[in-house]
Amino acid sequence: MNNETSEDPQPIEQELDHIGRVASAMVDGDLCQRIVTAQALALMFKNDPNDPFLAGDNYDVNDVEFNTTKKTLIRLARLAPFPCDVNLWMPIDGYPGKIQVVIRNVNELSQFWSFGLLYQDTIPPMQTVLDSGHRVTVKNKPGWISVLAPVYNSLGNIVGLVEVASRTDRATRPDAG
Repeated sequence: MNNETSEDPQPIEQELDHIGRVASAMVDGDLCQRIVTAQALALMFKNDPNDPFLAGDNYDVNDVEFNTTKKTLIRLARLAPFPCDVNLWMPIDGYPGKIQVVIRNVNELSQFWSFGLLYQDTIPPMQTVLDSGHRVTVKNKPGWISVLAPVYNSLGNIVGLVEVASRTDRATRPDAG
């Protein structure tokens, strides 16, 4: 990397960590728990040989909870002076070790989401956040930084996490010209 196409990751990491800390206070875990409908959850793990797209075709959300949370995540991302996204990840009740990205955002930046997957295995840093409530910085992919921060409900339980993600390489960032 040369100095023209990359930035010092330290200030970016600090900004993302700050946004993660604010997100833990601002994102309403009670709303987040009501985003995915019961029907979508019931069909998520069903395999129908006559309809291989059953789960994806029937994936739906409660609009008010989804839109309210998405707007909060978009506003949080705007705190950064560079392109970043704040995505919502929720563990799936009854399926230990499985997690889903419930809301992806504007730039579709994520180190962890794979296109088309409704759910995936919970990666160890995510599990650390869910178990401990501590923010975790992840730099698994070259040129990427994500801060994972817990989402709490009104009882103080950790019910999910946000991924505050950005790129460090200007040449591959959405605002690169």
